[in-house]
This record gives sequence, C-alpha cells and structure tokens, in this order.
Amino acid sequence: MTFASRFLSRSYRPAEPVAELVDSPASRAQEARRGLLQRISEFVETHDLAVTAGNLATICGGLSGSHPELAQALTSREIAGEPIDQRWLDTLGRLDPEGHSRIAGLEALMDKLEYSLMRFAQTARSAQSETSDHRGALGAQIDAMAEVELAPAAAGELARVIDLSRAMLARVEQVEAAMARSQEETDRLRENLAKARMEADVDHLTGLPNRRAFERRLVSASIEARAKGEPLSIAFCDVDRFKLINDRHGHDAGDRVLCAVAATFNEHAGDACFVARHGGEEFVLLFYGMDKEAARAKLDTIRRAQAARQLMNRDTGQPFGRVTFSGGVAEVTEDADTRSALTRADAALYRAKEDGRNRVMVS
Repeated sequence: MTFASRFLSRSYRPAEPVAELVDSPASRAQEARRGLLQRISEFVETHDLAVTAGNLATICGGLSGSHPELAQALTSREIAGEPIDQRWLDTLGRLDPEGHSRIAGLEALMDKLEYSLMRFAQTARSAQSETSDHRGALGAQIDAMAEVELAPAAAGELARVIDLSRAMLARVEQVEAAMARSQEETDRLRENLAKARMEADVDHLTGLPNRRAFERRLVSASIEARAKGEPLSIAFCDVDRFKLINDRHGHDAGDRVLCAVAATFNEHAGDACFVARHGGEEFVLLFYGMDKEAARAKLDTIRRAQAARQLMNRDTGQPFGRVTFSGGVAEVTEDADTRSALTRADAALYRAKEDGRNRVMVS
C-alpha cells in the first residue's frame, strides 16, 4: 500500500495509542480530525514540504478525500514512483478544478447581471417611448379643450378639468424625466460592468491576459478546434531561477524582469498564439492550428530570442545576465479531456527543468 493510499484508507490510524473516547458522533468527529491532522503532518515531513497555506489546503483536499481529483493524483504519483515535491504540489494547486469552477461561477453571475441590465434598459426605453407618446397626446387634448367656447356655467367645469389635466401632464413629465435619468444610469452601469470585465482579464504588472482570461479562452478555443477538426496546443513556461533574481536584485527588479519576458512573448507570439501570465513567474500559451511539434518549434524560437537578450538592473547598473525560461508543450486535442493537457504540459515543463533548464520539452 502506498503512502498516500494508506493515508486515504479509513482503517489507517496513527501509530501512537490514543485515549479511548465515548463512541458518540462528537467523539468520532474529534478522532477523525486528529487522525487527519496526523496524516497531514506525516505527509509534510515524509516529503520534506514547506508548511504553507497553499500546501496544507492541497494536501488536506487530497488526504481527506474532499477533492477526489487531488486524492487520485497523490495516489497515482506514488504508484508511479515519482517524487512528490514542492514543484509538483504547486502544479496540483495551480490546476485546482475548484478554482476553475469559481472562475466559471463568477462569469455566470456577471453574465446574469449584464443580461438583467440589458432587459431593464429595453423595458425602460419602451416605457419612456410610450410615456412620451401619451404626454404628447394629453397635451394636444388640453390645448383642444382650452379652445372650446362654452356657456359660463359649463366653462367653469371645463376649466377645472383642464387644470386637473395639466397637473396630470406635469406628473407625466416628471415620470418621463425620472425614466430618462434611470436609463442614463443603466447605460453607465453597463459601461462600468464592461470595463470591469476587461480589467478583470488583465494582469496589471505585465499587461498580458491573466489566468482568468486564459481559463475562458482555453474552453472556447478547445471547443472551436474540435468542431473544425484542427489541432490546438498549450505550453506552460517558467522563468529559470527566478527566485535568485529576486534574492539578488529585489522584488521590484524581479517585476521588471517579468515584464521584459512578457514583452518577448508578446513580440514573437503572433496572431496564432494567445499568451497569458498564469501567476508568479509562469506564463501559458495557446497555439491555434498547431500540433505539439509545431508549437514546440514556435516556442523554441521565442525561447532563443529571450535567451539572446542581456538584461541589466537599471537601479544598480548590475547585469541580470541571461534570463531564460523553460517550457512544456502538450496537444489539447489529443485527449477528450481538455484540462488533462494542462497536466501533460506541466509534466513536460518539469522534465525541462530537471534536464538543465532553458529548453522546451513535449509531452
């Protein structure tokens, strides 16, 4: 039995004896919590992992069984005899299906809000048009009544009717003005929502699309590629030894390096490639109409262009030296499961790092 599967087994208990508790739902829940904490602790120590919020959330999701995908990934990794290290654990956190669900849920809510605003705007415009028509008709009737000549007794009654009609007309005009203001406010809300959606899709450091934008583009691009019978490939890229850059030059300089790498991607990607910052020093690319070998060749051209650049810290005058990246490529349309391409691309990136960095590997 593997380490992970042993942790996932309900029959597994810590080696140390525990005091007997009264067999009640509360005591069983308390024992389960203690057992889970013990399993998490042993897992962290066995694999020499850092105690961080992200690590604990991923490990807990796998060992508790609350996330079956994570549990399966942990067990499969051990069965394959592959290391469970920090980089691989970061991969699990990055490919968290719950994160994808949250993005999709937010998109759905924003879509509903935009649709509601659109329907309200349509209703307001229609009501405003009808109110304007009624106001015009009512005004014409008042003018017509004012021109009628009647006997003094009847003229008094008509005057009162005309006064009431004019008061009604004034009220209609007030409603019409209020509806116009409401229409303007609705239009502003729709414009603000559109701007917010655009800003939410941008990584404000590099100016590239962000992970949220990438997740949505991956879904739409894979659907389109499968419908057309065309290939679609994906690449994960990671700036080599980026932590050393931050440690030696500071985080502000590190941010400028990320912007320089992003500029290289942007300059060489072309129309057939979608580039986004996935987070930290990681970038992700989609290659339209390219199989994995064509995508690897394209990405390798970008890699060579970046490796040829000599960057300097403008604050200190010290050179950064060559700033390179490693990449892993997978073909999305090779598998019916679109998101499996993320795992395959990341595994290829992992091999590129292990084989010496500054290279591109194919899954």
